[in-house]
Amino acid sequence: MSNRFIQKLRGFAALDAAEIEALLAATSTPRTLAARQDLIREGDRPGPVFVVLEGWACRYKILPSGTRQVLAFLMPGDACDLHTGLIAEMDHSIQAIVPAQVATISRGDMDALMARHRGIANAMYVSQLIDEGTMRAWITSMGRRTSIERVAHLMCELYLRARNIGLTQASQLELPLSQALLADSLGMTPVHLNRVLKTLRSAGAMTLKRGSLLITDPAKLVHIAGFDENYLHRRLRSTNADS
Repeated sequence: MSNRFIQKLRGFAALDAAEIEALLAATSTPRTLAARQDLIREGDRPGPVFVVLEGWACRYKILPSGTRQVLAFLMPGDACDLHTGLIAEMDHSIQAIVPAQVATISRGDMDALMARHRGIANAMYVSQLIDEGTMRAWITSMGRRTSIERVAHLMCELYLRARNIGLTQASQLELPLSQALLADSLGMTPVHLNRVLKTLRSAGAMTLKRGSLLITDPAKLVHIAGFDENYLHRRLRSTNADS
């Protein structure tokens, strides 16, 4: 299925034909965003639910010093801000990393979809819970993992998330994230990140270059990261996909 949003939701709940048709209609007119174009900015009034259909985006926050912290990476199929309509203003910004196709579903339309279609509601709630689990994994990395563990853990996560929606080829993933952007997500300087990437490459675990991630030894990378995929709930995905 070419609509990765529907593909992702089908991994979380069984969707019938009417639910799939409703999701197709809701995402049928995406808008094109340029690289580095903001979908919404901190301080803005919350708007619709954003659905990334093609391209990558990120959540980020700018500190008073001007430095940036990347809070999450969004890839094709990801939706964001299901419940932000309950708050007065955004506490972070969302930006396209590369040219992207993003559908917007109004708050009223999303509420109606979830009220009429139980499968869509269940899938959206599971998706949000997994997003929250991913945030907890990032907090754990920032607080307790060493630099090399932190980098290895993020690479495992991004590869697995991308593989779940068919973006990988064997052990390789096109990763349109600059070292500066990755450094901002990992709480490192680009220089420090570059040293860690060289260490991982020398260890034979992975190679990151020219927008491409190659995992040369998955078992070694998982071991270095201490990676446990349970927060991504792939077992749930597999069970629903087979039903």
